[in-house]
Amino acid sequence: MRPLVASIRLDNLKHNYLLARSQHGGRALAVVKANAYGHGAVRCARALADVADGFAVASIEEAIQLREGGLDQPIVLLEGVFEAEELALVRQHGFWPVVQSAEQLAMIEALPASARGLTVWLKMDSGMHRAGFFPEHYAAAHQRLMGCGKVERIVKMTHFARADEPADSATRTQIETFDSVCAALPGDESVANSAAIMAHERAHRQWARPGIMLYGATPFDTSHPAAAGLRPVMRLTTRVFGTRELPAGQPVGYGGTFVTERPTRIGLIACGYADGYPRLASTGSPVAVDGVRTRIIGRVSMDMITIDLTDLPHAGIGSEVELWGDAVGVNEVAAHAGTIGYELLCNVKRARFEYS
Repeated sequence: MRPLVASIRLDNLKHNYLLARSQHGGRALAVVKANAYGHGAVRCARALADVADGFAVASIEEAIQLREGGLDQPIVLLEGVFEAEELALVRQHGFWPVVQSAEQLAMIEALPASARGLTVWLKMDSGMHRAGFFPEHYAAAHQRLMGCGKVERIVKMTHFARADEPADSATRTQIETFDSVCAALPGDESVANSAAIMAHERAHRQWARPGIMLYGATPFDTSHPAAAGLRPVMRLTTRVFGTRELPAGQPVGYGGTFVTERPTRIGLIACGYADGYPRLASTGSPVAVDGVRTRIIGRVSMDMITIDLTDLPHAGIGSEVELWGDAVGVNEVAAHAGTIGYELLCNVKRARFEYS
């Protein structure tokens, strides 16, 4: 059996959720969209079922998967519904849809008179300019929803574009824009994602929406004290299945982009870009062999990667290689690939998932 394993530590997931809720206060939706950022949505949600105030997903398909998996907590549809027909499923399963456009609002208004008691999350575009009602239109949308006879509760929400840049003023401006409109409108509020939970106390309201921090990764490019307590949930490992000795001056891998500068001992490991490891994280990207850090040398191939074992005489066939997890942070690997940890976690493929 190919030795690529994604070990999912559910105790760490629960720890991170409770940390997020403690840092924010109030209630917290565990964001498990995109298959729980690649960790397995149903398994992760079940692990949080006894502590989570609710869950958030991108679409109704993801929400139904949770319901079929036995989860009965509130589930927010972060993208709302795409067609009016989906509102029947919203009513059947008690989902909480986000309303972020005039079209979605009209779909709710057009429901039959018997459709009552909906909980809706009404989204404001406070400055990200991706989705939501502009501030000047938000109060009217709120009034239409409350006046249509179908909606019982509205949670007011917005989303930040730059909360992962704690020193930037854009998040403060978004909060001020949101508050200037929402202060006079009834209902709970939700504005804090992971970065805002940790770095923007003014964003703390009745509901938080922790995402990446649940999985033990930080949204920040630099260290942040509030992220110090996070525990990585996924540990991606494989094993060495080949070794060879090369003299100085020899190319390694496709394109010969790496040339040995000294006698070099190479290890061959079972993982590649077809497994979701980023191809751009080639020479220099860190790995840990039996707990000792070393590096990738040469290009990442489809199914294999070459690593430097020169200074690890103990390592050989069968040695465990951590691609990310405890000794190697997923954000470190992402930085070598010019991307973010979110993408790497979501892209893991062909690994054997083991839950503990």
